[in-house]
Amino acid sequence: MDWKISDLEEWDDKICKIANLFNLDWFPINYEICDYYEMIGHMSYHGLPSHYPHWSYGKSFERTHQMYNLGVEGLPYELIINSNPSIAYLMMQNPMYLQILIMSHCVGHSDFFKNNRIFENTFAESMPSRFRNARKRIQKYSEDPNIGLRNVESFLDSLHTIRFQTERNRRPRLSRDKIKLNIIEKYNRDKEKDSDITLPDVKRRLLSCDKDLLTFLIEYGTHFDDWELDILNIVKEESQYFIPQVQTKILNEGWACFWHYKIMNELNLPQEFHIPLLKSHNQVIRPHLGAINPYHLGFYIFNKIEKKMGIDECFFIREVHNDVSAIRMYLEYEDFRDLNLFSYSNKKDTKSIDEISDNEGWKKVKDSLLKNIGDNGIPRVIVSDISNSGDLILQHDHDGRDLDLDYADNVVASIKRLWDKDVKFFTIIEEEPWEI
Repeated sequence: MDWKISDLEEWDDKICKIANLFNLDWFPINYEICDYYEMIGHMSYHGLPSHYPHWSYGKSFERTHQMYNLGVEGLPYELIINSNPSIAYLMMQNPMYLQILIMSHCVGHSDFFKNNRIFENTFAESMPSRFRNARKRIQKYSEDPNIGLRNVESFLDSLHTIRFQTERNRRPRLSRDKIKLNIIEKYNRDKEKDSDITLPDVKRRLLSCDKDLLTFLIEYGTHFDDWELDILNIVKEESQYFIPQVQTKILNEGWACFWHYKIMNELNLPQEFHIPLLKSHNQVIRPHLGAINPYHLGFYIFNKIEKKMGIDECFFIREVHNDVSAIRMYLEYEDFRDLNLFSYSNKKDTKSIDEISDNEGWKKVKDSLLKNIGDNGIPRVIVSDISNSGDLILQHDHDGRDLDLDYADNVVASIKRLWDKDVKFFTIIEEEPWEI
């Protein structure tokens, strides 16, 4: 180890002074030093040591630990939590030059967390205490002899399969009374134009389709015990904390790379740090073969915008955009050509290139990219109705991509464990209606 804590403090002060000159505005950052074994543990729990325990996190830890020891996988340079103050982890095995890059990178992340509009409802100030309290409550339920660990884990297993089937775009949720009032008002308006229109049945249990499955279960699941409702709310709140990170992965990482590069160029670095830092930076932002590297694409976007439109436009993107909206608005034909992007699909035992970024194909490549970034890679499930017998009717919001049927079968089985009646799930497979 070629550094002391006092060295970290000295470089952190220098980084913060330069970041202030660039008008970055970030949460205070508390750095925690850990070894590689602890870093794997933090990764498995999403960087949250206070997160509730679950066997899947232990599985993730064991897999990562084994792959790391075999030399098949490395560990991330940095891990930072969206909180106020932000919490970031520095691995003690990292050399000094890498710690400088990481601290500069973390300032960019924290600035993004604090200023991007999509993160404004993630409760950064109270997040650590919320996760800690949730952990304590779940531990209490596990130790309760009337509930027990097996029931708690089984319930969490089912919830984890639908954890992102909740409101993803911060739309306000309407109460049943408000929905009923809207239906009646619409009926009255339409009645003036067409006297043959009849009033819809406003006594139905479900008055309109619901795109928030987790909240639907909380509001309509009258069969749940109090502890189950509490865990439902815990999983829902956690999902809404993580969804903005899913939706901004490319911009968030690109912004952090954009600023760690600028900050490092302004630091008075020792000569021996220059080449290792450039090598580490290039390793982070290099394109990946056959996949999108969010660091690479995000760094490209902000460099392009700064050159063509100025730094103020970069700050504007940081404030208002997510990955989908930014790529839709700012990347055009020449960008897809320069990035050498293409789309492909699996055909039996091989992969087939479908489109390349030429004059005709780049728009289809762009559409394919937009479908697979942010939360667009997560299928959307809609509650379409509750039958007279209480059966739950679900509809897959099909966007042209068929579901993996084996995976879908398991998800439906999980939902059936959460609902007290039968569950019917409808989708489209090979352009034909399909019930799972």
